[in-house]
Amino acid sequence: MRDLAPIVVVIACFQLLVFRQPIPDLANLLFGTLQVVIGLTLFVQGLKMGLFPIGESMAHDFASKGSLLWLVLFAFALGFGTTVAEPALIAIAGEAARVAALGGMIAQSETEMASYADGLRYTVAVSVGLAIVLGVIRIIKGWPVQYLIISGYAGVVVMTAFAPEEIIGIAYDSGGVTTSTITVPLVTALGVGLASSIRGRNPMTDGFGLIAFASLTPMIFVMAYGMLL
Repeated sequence: MRDLAPIVVVIACFQLLVFRQPIPDLANLLFGTLQVVIGLTLFVQGLKMGLFPIGESMAHDFASKGSLLWLVLFAFALGFGTTVAEPALIAIAGEAARVAALGGMIAQSETEMASYADGLRYTVAVSVGLAIVLGVIRIIKGWPVQYLIISGYAGVVVMTAFAPEEIIGIAYDSGGVTTSTITVPLVTALGVGLASSIRGRNPMTDGFGLIAFASLTPMIFVMAYGMLL
């Protein structure tokens, strides 16, 4: 309720003081807000009870097993699977397909729009999977995160100069929507658990940073997707 309070206050102030109109359908609005409060509460508790512990325990098991191949395969599958299921990405991909059809970039048919949206989703999912693999290898090897991030954003800047204008905004937004409700908890738990399980690694300095890779690589891959199309 504390987290939602600023949003409620802003909407109420603009509606009553700027537009000078009563809030429409107040009863349903209050009921919907109550549902959001309950949903967020259950979601946060679920993260604490389920997703964070299982991510950390699996990272510890892989480190104990000492199999780099299985760890890399798990990291890719985790990044790919959580991103494909990400509600924010599904919404953005669908909206991008609709606008692309209206703009004449693709045919205005359900099949073409679905194909375009799926292409975006799977492109982003593959990029996040590879990003998590890179992040896991970085933790194992102890590479400094800042040099990898600087190199990645240099690549983003270079590709921006060559990518089609219509895809650049979508590519940049793709980097943000991947790091949402499903991806962040599991990927963070994986990084912290892995860094905690490897001797000589600090969970605070080495365990975090995977989300940065997951935000960076979709921009590059989606611009490449636009250039290929």
